[in-house]
Amino acid sequence: MTPLPATVPGIVRTRVRAALRRPDRTFRTAPPTPEETERRALLLRLMSLLLQYPDAGLAAARPVLAATVGALPPSPAAEHLAEFTAWFAGQETDALERHYVEMFDLRRRSGLYLTYYLHGDTRRRGMALLTLAQRYRAAGWETDAGELPDHLPVVLEFAALTGPGRGEAPLRQHRRGIELIHHALTDADSPYRHVLAALTALLPPPTEADLRAVSELAAQGPPNEDVGLDPYGAYGAGEFAPPGSFVPPEQAPPTLAPPSTAHRQEDHR
Repeated sequence: MTPLPATVPGIVRTRVRAALRRPDRTFRTAPPTPEETERRALLLRLMSLLLQYPDAGLAAARPVLAATVGALPPSPAAEHLAEFTAWFAGQETDALERHYVEMFDLRRRSGLYLTYYLHGDTRRRGMALLTLAQRYRAAGWETDAGELPDHLPVVLEFAALTGPGRGEAPLRQHRRGIELIHHALTDADSPYRHVLAALTALLPPPTEADLRAVSELAAQGPPNEDVGLDPYGAYGAGEFAPPGSFVPPEQAPPTLAPPSTAHRQEDHR
């Protein structure tokens, strides 16, 4: 190693040497081929569809979805999706709707809004949502205004469209929340656990720190901040409120005294 100039401060030289001795943790696997990228995008798009509310349109598409999953090349993710679509195709639409609401709307630990698990009901969540929305716009993608940018089907669609690197970054960032959702669905014996298992099969395996954090989240819940918190964010009236939520109206402007006669005359000059 070439010695550092004597003019470089000692603390900087120490940190540089420590960085050079630190093992390189760069992801060194070969970049995916175009075919692999396309298959990965299809898997992510299928997960995005299967995690959406099973309305009449999605229910009608079940035969096509099952056939598409059945034609996937063998992989752990494809096997999990096949398990799910086998159940999905055999259910009545109203039963699917009830199960979806129970799993994702009525249970905190299996909701699909990812920033909640990282930031809870705090001011930081509003900023995280804004940052995520800006990431989408920077990539040239406008989301459906009907859903928050951290809704897992939205994040999956962005990953499918944008690619493994930049597109999947939000999934990696929220790895712990995804793991918690998977655990909660498994504990509830919900077939949706197979869709989350397919997703985790595509992501880097959780670290020991991730697993500890997931255990703490399961036991204690996400952070909470009640004092002075605007639960809908400070970035527009209800901009990040979940669909159908009550959004408090904006504060009315203060009542001003009418201008004096002299001022009104000045205005007409």
